[in-house]
Amino acid sequence: MTIKVGDHLPEAKFRVMTEEGPQVKTTEDIFKGKKVALFAVPGAYTGTCHKMHLPSIFLNAYAIKDKGVDSIAIVSVNDAFVMGAWKRDTDLRNEATFLADGNADFTKAIGLELDASGNGLGIRSHRYSMLVEDGVVKKLNLEPNPGKVEVSGGDTLLGQL
Repeated sequence: MTIKVGDHLPEAKFRVMTEEGPQVKTTEDIFKGKKVALFAVPGAYTGTCHKMHLPSIFLNAYAIKDKGVDSIAIVSVNDAFVMGAWKRDTDLRNEATFLADGNADFTKAIGLELDASGNGLGIRSHRYSMLVEDGVVKKLNLEPNPGKVEVSGGDTLLGQL
């Protein structure tokens, strides 16, 4: 079943790259008591994700936070090493937490997995943006076409705040 507005996020574990190596962060660690802008992409460094989705987030990051969002998180079905490198290469102002959902546990738990095996990518996440307050989904913008950023970008979520 796909998650919807009003639902609580399920308990899940992510990996976040730190200077000491990958660290486990739970859903509670990321979302409890906070307003979080969560963006999901099918894959780090992939064309649309890297050239369109991430820039839309970082171009709007200050304005999103000015609207009362405590943090920005980006999740992908990639390992912590890839997500750490992607953060290093793109997040020059340290504006987001990059969450590795390497086994797609979180993605599957919210019903937003995408079978991209036809393109050699295996199971990935649908592209979406979500506003989460204290673990509850307040806004959900699911992209109908994973190769486009028309409703899941930073500009759309900013306009909803």
